[in-house]
Order: sequence, then structure tokens, then C-alpha cells
Amino acid sequence: AVMSRVHNGGDAALLEFNQEFDGVEAKKIKLDLSKNEFEIDAELATAIKTARENITKFHSAQQEGSVKIETTKGVSCWRKSVAIQNVGLYIPGGSAPLFSTLLMLAIPAQLAGCENIVVCTPPSKVNPDQEGNVLVNNVIGWTCQLLGIKEIFLTGGAQAIAAMTYGTESIPKVEKIFGPGNQYVTAAKQLVQKDGVAIDMPAGPSEVLIIADDSASPRFVAADLLSQAEHGSDSQVVLVSNSKVLIEEVEVELANQIIALSRREIAQAALENSQSILVNNLDEAVDFSNTYAPEHLIIATENCDKLAGKIINAGSVFLGNWSCESAGDYASGTNHTLPTSGYARNYSGVSLDSFIKKITFQKISEEGIKTLGPAIEKMAEAEQLQGHKNAVTVRLEKLKENV
Repeated sequence: AVMSRVHNGGDAALLEFNQEFDGVEAKKIKLDLSKNEFEIDAELATAIKTARENITKFHSAQQEGSVKIETTKGVSCWRKSVAIQNVGLYIPGGSAPLFSTLLMLAIPAQLAGCENIVVCTPPSKVNPDQEGNVLVNNVIGWTCQLLGIKEIFLTGGAQAIAAMTYGTESIPKVEKIFGPGNQYVTAAKQLVQKDGVAIDMPAGPSEVLIIADDSASPRFVAADLLSQAEHGSDSQVVLVSNSKVLIEEVEVELANQIIALSRREIAQAALENSQSILVNNLDEAVDFSNTYAPEHLIIATENCDKLAGKIINAGSVFLGNWSCESAGDYASGTNHTLPTSGYARNYSGVSLDSFIKKITFQKISEEGIKTLGPAIEKMAEAEQLQGHKNAVTVRLEKLKENV
């Protein structure tokens, strides 16, 4: 119903949803960031710049050159990477404005060379301009300006996905949509694929699975579980261990640490839908993890490097007691937009490749068609595709005429 209203109503529908879902009465959808100033804490600004540097380094290393291969004498094949021209970035801003997601999506999009980058995020309830117009969250606005993004569109949820799919008076239509969100955003992203728009992956409520043994710190494990639980009440956190003692100690730490969280009610709701699992050994733990296919996997064991080699299904893996999942969420350099709900079995997290398409090329010389032609003719004939065979035959006949 939301998708249909946006498809038919455009900007007017988006403004209605801003009031209906976000409780914000905005006058416009498009926000020109050049006409506004956003100030943030100096230490936070430094931290964001550090994250930008590391994310840029990691994703820049994923750039590939074009390699030409001669598959047969006279037959050359190669592949070229081409940026997707129009991409849409959804930046969640409901219970927590995720300016870090802006870094994770905009940086590889820019490195890939995407021509038009459309950014959508819910309007801010607490940041009007001098004329009372609704603006974007302050840190998201500042981060946009840091990255050179000149405009942003104030709409969130499933309606934002619809707007980028169909286009509105303000929001351009895109070819691929990126970004995590709640279950409604995830459902909308899956729906729009039938309308010819690609998506990065089904990235819904956050999740973490921790494999831990007696060498793990119960305090660290509990902190990592809570770091994901506070994302949303529909988040899931799972502890898998071969140590009953560790599980019991982690339960105590969870009770102690959750008290200090500002989002403790959200975290508590997530914990109620989560679990700790006692296994006989760490091989069983790995088998369980590969079946579950977690978005984030922390291996806090003495032999974490060895276990890592057995992991076949996970969005992003963190090895050892000092590798907290928060590092990947913010500043280590890897991307935090990852597959959830078991989709790590068949999807990768966002990378530079997510923003490009690969086009293959080939060039065949006279020598090449003479060498390869008979094999093509034989295969086409076996499939009863006479036209395919003839496309080769006429060329071979022409070459015979020239002899």
C-alpha cells in the first residue's frame, strides 16, 4: 500500500508519510545542503575523518584493471568494469541516525564512479532551520558535506525505497538501491526488484553470533552482544560456546552492563528473542554458525585463526578477543552493510563491486574464426540452431574466397 501511494502520489505522498510515520511536518522533500551549515563536536569530526580514510583505503584496494586474455590463437577476450550510473543510498534515521552507513555506501559509490548518487534519510525532528523548515539530522548533514554530497532527500522507510524506484517530482529514479533498514524497508527492497530495480541485498534487522571458549572475556562477549541488541528490538544476538561456565558468566555481565545503556529497553527486547547455545566442541559451534549464516560473526577463541578457515557462511568475521564488531561498524575499513536473515549463504556484503557492472568484450581475427569456427558450427548444429551456425559459415566461406 505504501509503495502504491508513492508511485501514484509522488512528493505529496512522501510528505504525508513524513507526518504519519515520523511525526514530522516537512514542507519539502529535497534539501540543498549548500544552503545550510551543520556543526558537530570536534572530536566526532576527527573520528569520522579517520573512518573515511580507512574505508577509502580498504575499498580503493578493490579496484581492478582490465586483463586481456587470448583464449585461442586470434581470439581475445577481456572484461571492463563500468559504474552503475544512478544509485540510491538509504540511510536509516529512525531510532538512530546512522551517519556511519552514509560513509559505508557513499565512499565506494564515489570510488566506483557512479554519476548520480541519490541519498534518502528520514527528516529530523529536532533540527529545523531559521525559517522553521525541517532539516536532516545534524551529523548526517555534516557527513554529506564532508563527502561532497550536495543534496539529500527527506524521506525514510518503505516510502523512500518506493521513491527511488519510481521517481517523484523531487527524487530521481535510480537503477540500484543500497542500505539497511527495518523489516518494512527490507520487504520494500525485495518488492521493487520486480520493477527492474536492483538491490544490494536483503539487509534487515541486525544480528551477531559469537563463538567463544574459556579463553574469551565474559565482559567483552556481553558487550559485543549488547552492541547489536541495542540496534532494535527485532535484532538477534546469539552466543555459541563449549563452556557452560562462560555462558553463565556472560549472562551475569549482560545483566550488569545493560543497566548503563541509554537504549536498554530496546536491547532487553532483543535479548528476549535471542539465546545462548551450549555445544560439545568448537567444531559443532562452527557447524551451527555456518547453518545460521550470521551477518556478523565474532570468533573469540584461542584457535580463532584455525576456526576462521572453516567459515563458509558469514557477512563479516571478527577474530580474537580484541576484534569487537563495533570496529567494523565504524572505522576499521570493512563495510558494515551486510546480508542478514541467513542471506549470507548466497550474498556478499557491500563492496566496490556492488556499484559496478562487468561488461565482457571479445575480438576475433581471421585466424581466430578459422581456428574456432568449426567448433562453433558443430555445437550450433547439435542444438539445432541453424542461424547460429550460419553466422560462422558465411565468414569461413568468405575467407575461402579470399585465398
